[in-house]
Amino acid sequence: MDSKALSSPIAFDDFMKVDVRVGTVVAAEPFPEARKPAIKLKIDFGGAIGVKKSSAQITRNHRVEDLLGRQVLAVVNFPPRQIGPFMSEVLTLGVPDAEGEVMLIGPDRPVPDGGRLY
Repeated sequence: MDSKALSSPIAFDDFMKVDVRVGTVVAAEPFPEARKPAIKLKIDFGGAIGVKKSSAQITRNHRVEDLLGRQVLAVVNFPPRQIGPFMSEVLTLGVPDAEGEVMLIGPDRPVPDGGRLY
């Protein structure tokens, strides 16, 4: 899909089905077994959701040591996905930089973990 082209319109109710939450990265480590360079993340979404795992292809713009404590946004209601030997439980969200590489997105200031995007 061309990232500059608009997607087909959807109903607001369809958007509300996607549960995007904020969480804090509590662990990060390289994921050399992944087909494409990636980092394994553990993200704390607080109370009801807890800590979830994610594989993120973010190695071009993010270093493992800089991720701890960073708040990120992730889709928490997709089914888990097996990525090599790792089960990814949430989809960590980002946007492309000028070269098309992933830049993580998150709040500008600290917010409570588990908050839902609206």
